[in-house]
Amino acid sequence: MTEQRRVIARVLSESDDHPDVEMLHRRSNAIDSRISIATVYRTVRLFEEANILERHEFGDGRARYEEVSESHHDHLINLQSGEIIEFRNDEIEKLQRQIAKKLGYELIEHRLELYAVPLEKKTKKS
Repeated sequence: MTEQRRVIARVLSESDDHPDVEMLHRRSNAIDSRISIATVYRTVRLFEEANILERHEFGDGRARYEEVSESHHDHLINLQSGEIIEFRNDEIEKLQRQIAKKLGYELIEHRLELYAVPLEKKTKKS
């Protein structure tokens, strides 16, 4: 692994969001100015092919990335701010397995993405 790929890998592992290639380039380039956007694209593709990275399409036209995790989680996407919230809910997981079984299948893998807007706080009129 080249030093530039190590920098990109470190930036990814330190990310608590789901950066796209442009964000990864900015962050990596701040550490090593020799890292080009083409290097980031190639590295992301290699990491994805090696199952190091998981690619997400959250409906904003940009591919987002996160490290492949041993523990499963789902995503809630705030359509107003773009914030991506990771969550896990055992009841949802159980229900998905039950649905697959009822339809005659064994659930092998799934991805759940919830697209939402914040609830408005209602003010009481006096």
